Amino acid sequence: MKQKIGAFFSDLRLLLGSVPPITFSLFLLSVFAMNLLANKSIDLNLDWLALDCGIIVSWVSFLCMDVLTKYYGPKAATLLSWFAILLDLFFCLILFLASLIPGTWGAFFDFGMAQVVNDALDSTFGGTWYVLIGSTTAFVVSAAVNNFSNWGVGKLFRKKPDGFAAYACRTYISTAIGQFVDNLIFAFLVSHFFFGWTVVQCLTCAATGMIAELLVEALFSPIGYRVLARWKRRGVGSAYLEAVQRSKSS
Repeated sequence: MKQKIGAFFSDLRLLLGSVPPITFSLFLLSVFAMNLLANKSIDLNLDWLALDCGIIVSWVSFLCMDVLTKYYGPKAATLLSWFAILLDLFFCLILFLASLIPGTWGAFFDFGMAQVVNDALDSTFGGTWYVLIGSTTAFVVSAAVNNFSNWGVGKLFRKKPDGFAAYACRTYISTAIGQFVDNLIFAFLVSHFFFGWTVVQCLTCAATGMIAELLVEALFSPIGYRVLARWKRRGVGSAYLEAVQRSKSS
C-alpha cells in the first residue's frame, strides 16, 4: 500500500511537471471563477428558464479538459481536474477566512449602507456552503464524464484519429454530455432546494447552459486543436507519456 501511494504521488508530480503551466493556470482559474460566479443567477424574466453566471467561464474548463484528455488520456485529465478542485477549495478557504476579518470592502461608497454592502460581499466571497458543495460535486462528476466520454468517442475514429474532424466530434459530444451533467447536478443540488427553482427550470437550465457553452467551445475548438498540434511538434510532456507507455508494456 505504501509503495502504491508513493507511486501515485510520483506519477502525479511527473504529470504536473509535464503539463504546460499556462494551460493548467488557465484551467485552474476557470474552475475557481466558475464556482465563484455560480453564486449569481441571471435574471432572464422567463419563469421556465434559469441560469447562473458560472456559464461565462465554464466552457474554458471543458475546453482545457478536452485538450488534456486528447493529449494525456482520460485518467490523467481527470486527475488534473480533481487536483484543480482541491486547489480551488484551498483558495475558497482563504476567501472564507478573509471574509471573517473585520474591515471594509472597496465598495463602501454606498450612501450609508456600508454594513449591508460589506455583509453581502463577505457572504459572496466567503462562499455559501451549499453553493460550494454543489458546484464541487457537479464538477467532480462531470469532469470524469466529460473526459472518459471524450476518450470513448475518440476510439470510434479508426481513420485519421488525430484529424480535426475526430477532435471536433469527440469534443462536441463530450462537452454536451459533460456540461449537461454539470448543470443538472448543480441545479438539483443547489438551485432546486435553496433558490426555489422548479424541476422544469433545472432541466431547461441544464439544456440551455449546455447549448450556450457548446456553441462557445465550438467557436474556440480550432484553437484547442492547434495547441495540441504545437504540443506534439515540441514533444510536450514526453517524460510522462513515455512513463505511461512503459507502464502499459510492463
